[in-house]
Amino acid sequence: MLAVPQTADSHILAPHTITSVNVNGVRAAARKGMLDWLERTSADFICLQETRASDDQLRETLEPALGNGWFLVSAEPSAKGRNGVAVLSRTEPDAVRIGHGDDEFLDAGRYIEADFADLTVASLYLPSGEALTPKQEEKERFMASFAVHLATTAAAAEAADRHVVVSGDWNIAHTELDLKNWKTNKKSSGFLPEERAWMDLLFAEDSAWVDVFRTLHPGVDGPYSWWSYRGKAFDNDSGWRIDYQVATRGYAERAKVAVVERAESYDLRWSDHAPVTVSYR
Repeated sequence: MLAVPQTADSHILAPHTITSVNVNGVRAAARKGMLDWLERTSADFICLQETRASDDQLRETLEPALGNGWFLVSAEPSAKGRNGVAVLSRTEPDAVRIGHGDDEFLDAGRYIEADFADLTVASLYLPSGEALTPKQEEKERFMASFAVHLATTAAAAEAADRHVVVSGDWNIAHTELDLKNWKTNKKSSGFLPEERAWMDLLFAEDSAWVDVFRTLHPGVDGPYSWWSYRGKAFDNDSGWRIDYQVATRGYAERAKVAVVERAESYDLRWSDHAPVTVSYR
């Protein structure tokens, strides 16, 4: 990689690689190979979801990586063994914010933002929901308030000439291309018409936000990022694309490569999700 001249505007020119992954329990993931992956990755920022750990447990689990120079900020969940989000970075953040302004979810461990010069990197774990249950109502409340946060964030970023990337498990497959078995999941949470309509608005042509991965991989099935542990879902690639990097439009235009780091075989998986990695110019 070419060195970037150290001028007052060097942060604007610097390329970045961002990875997002739902680890499905960081302690279990570490035992299965996540720490080895951390040693190999070239990412500058890693957004983690569903750590299922307190801040202390997370730091203890990731100590080998932190000893190698990674910085860690996290939002621990109030419910033991559930949720939890974090951001790992090669440089220390300038500022950190937990939550998206909705008191109901402030301590839920579902959202964290970290500022790095003119870039904000956020990790999101949107509720999974369950159709026709209170869990789905909770998901819809989160979606409503989060849409407001995204709108105000985009406006503030534009006014300050900043960029924002919200990476994470959005728990919604936007279109039929994002779900292998979409015909049998029309009434399932994650593919409900109202959820997909919410994504339609988020990614409208006049919106400030862009689905970066889909922009670089238009018109193709997947690539999927989550496969159930049940049956042969992984072997048959019967998955869902629910892990997104959503960027403000100016920064999305800098995206050059997007890949799903799918394990070579079922036994090499350390989560039911695969890392989603995007390199930005």
